[in-house]
Amino acid sequence: MSIKEHPPQLESSSGEPVHVPVLLESVIDMLQPQPGDQYLDLTAGYGGHARAILAKTTNYSESVLVDRDAFALSHLQDLERQGTRTMEADFVSAARQLIDEGKTFDMILADLGVSSPQLDRQERGFSFRLDGPLDMRMDRREERTAADIVNGYTEQNLVRVITAYGEEPRSRAIKIAKAIVANRPFTTTTELAETVKQAIGRTGSKHHPATRTFQSLRIELNRELDLVANILPLLPKLLNKGGRVAVISFHSLEDRLVKRFFKDQLDAGYEAELEMITKKPIDGSISDVNNPRSRSAKLRAAVKK
Repeated sequence: MSIKEHPPQLESSSGEPVHVPVLLESVIDMLQPQPGDQYLDLTAGYGGHARAILAKTTNYSESVLVDRDAFALSHLQDLERQGTRTMEADFVSAARQLIDEGKTFDMILADLGVSSPQLDRQERGFSFRLDGPLDMRMDRREERTAADIVNGYTEQNLVRVITAYGEEPRSRAIKIAKAIVANRPFTTTTELAETVKQAIGRTGSKHHPATRTFQSLRIELNRELDLVANILPLLPKLLNKGGRVAVISFHSLEDRLVKRFFKDQLDAGYEAELEMITKKPIDGSISDVNNPRSRSAKLRAAVKK
């Protein structure tokens, strides 16, 4: 996938954040932005974190904002006009390019969650609550959609995806996969959600029966866990000495990878590149109680030795 860069002279936009950034105060506490610091946001989204941090550093021209969603980047034009570089790419591709360019930063943030506007726009197809196409692409330049997975995967492959990425019990995953195969093709989110609901009924959880299935399709389609696994060892290469990195995860699969990476650094002794700032993750359900999107968020942070 090619990396598209947006020049600073793009046309104006409102510049207003479209959603409330998760754990903003905790992120600022962890990163400790200072005037002149260079900032890399690997998942800039609609710029909620970036605007708050860049307002403190005022170093717009040496900071970089990355996102693979062109719609999100279109809301960062106010920052582009101040000289901030934006990159339309997945964060692994962007990180590798920045490493090749010899770029390093004083602060890095990776907020791994799906942004609220993605979830809330029915044409994006992320939400089972809104009737829309079975899309779920974070990068709309990609050809494959969630519909291709739902309508094209074998029953066995669907069980694998729903079990591994939705963390659905295998017995339920088998019922869901059988129902999908029996009722396809699917074109809309509500068709799929209703089929899943019919297949397994109410599970006793407060969440919709299709929640885990939709999560699993989104992760599979967008290669989310592969990207997380690949970005983590690149982070030290992008940090200046004494630079800080913060990672926000939203479900156990992501957090497990982040936790393991930080633990490996902790166990590496004198060979470690990073030193942990957070012994335990900062829990969004405790530290950001007024933001419902923070309920499942966990923030971990480290500093480069």
